[in-house]
Amino acid sequence: MEKVTEDMIKHVANLSRLEFDDAELSKFTSQMGDIINMAHQLAEVDTEGVPETVQVVDRDTTFREDVPAKPTDRDVMMKNVPEKANGFIKVPVIIDKDDND
Repeated sequence: MEKVTEDMIKHVANLSRLEFDDAELSKFTSQMGDIINMAHQLAEVDTEGVPETVQVVDRDTTFREDVPAKPTDRDVMMKNVPEKANGFIKVPVIIDKDDND
């Protein structure tokens, strides 16, 4: 089992566009290590013969009738949008073309 390192957390943080100070980095490294260890422990549990659980409450799933409804007017939806371009919501670029990560 590989130990979770601060470099691993820094790498994931970079991919996620997150920034951590040293205290947070240490805390998250420890917490991620605990989570990974728990997942490894769960993987070791013998579940042979245990039926799959798809729903823990004994009741039927309720579906609403699929009836088309009038859509919300575009102007109403776009009223509080901070930036627009050609009738669409403009969002910041989050993937740089020159990223090698």
